Amino acid sequence: MKSREKFLTAVTYVGLTVLTIGILAFLVGAFVTGYNILIPIGIGTSVGAVFIFLIGVFLVVTEEMLEKSYTGTKVVPIKSKKGAPIQ
Repeated sequence: MKSREKFLTAVTYVGLTVLTIGILAFLVGAFVTGYNILIPIGIGTSVGAVFIFLIGVFLVVTEEMLEKSYTGTKVVPIKSKKGAPIQ
């Protein structure tokens, strides 16, 4: 449980840092003349930060669901009827 919390915290901090950089790049590109190339870079960085966060959350949720759902399956041999081929 602690490892998932640490991973989720790390993903959150990385996502927030990249999102902040993207927003700052967008704002500098939008309001400072001569830096128009920073507008698409800022938008792309912000979208990338959202994807980083969503993938991290997906990995944590998937790991937790696999841990809770794995109970193993019991293998019971099928008794064949007389004359029936064994499969």
